[in-house]
Amino acid sequence: MNPPLSYTFHTFGELSVDALYEILQLRQEIFIVEQNCPYNDADGKDLSAVHVSGRLPQGQLITYARILPPNISYPGFSSIGRVICHRDFRRFGYGISLMQTTIKHTEELFPNHSIKIGAQAYLKAFYMSFGFIDLNEPYLEDGIPHLIMVKE
Repeated sequence: MNPPLSYTFHTFGELSVDALYEILQLRQEIFIVEQNCPYNDADGKDLSAVHVSGRLPQGQLITYARILPPNISYPGFSSIGRVICHRDFRRFGYGISLMQTTIKHTEELFPNHSIKIGAQAYLKAFYMSFGFIDLNEPYLEDGIPHLIMVKE
């Protein structure tokens, strides 16, 4: 049995320097190195985000996502982005746990707004399992196929 993750929620200003470094390191490992996709990860949105970190009991960062208030990424919608699970801990259900936790917190923070995401296309079924609907608006972002999806 895999140990459950402990989740924390921090605004940018609440993050310690060490926690921010861990988050940025994990994001770069996954989105830039693993996916071989150079892009500007520091897009300015982190300053407005709630940062969701999932850690093992000994403190290792395993999952991460950021919650964006309405109108930061999409007019009239809150958003979830930068959803990641450490490569050594995939297939243990941690991604599911992260999304369940992040969606719940997003709905609590912004109860009158639907959630809109730009999902990597290969994860369509994963996001649909949480109630996201594909708006059939495929696009390329940094050379990777994405879909616009909404959860009402």
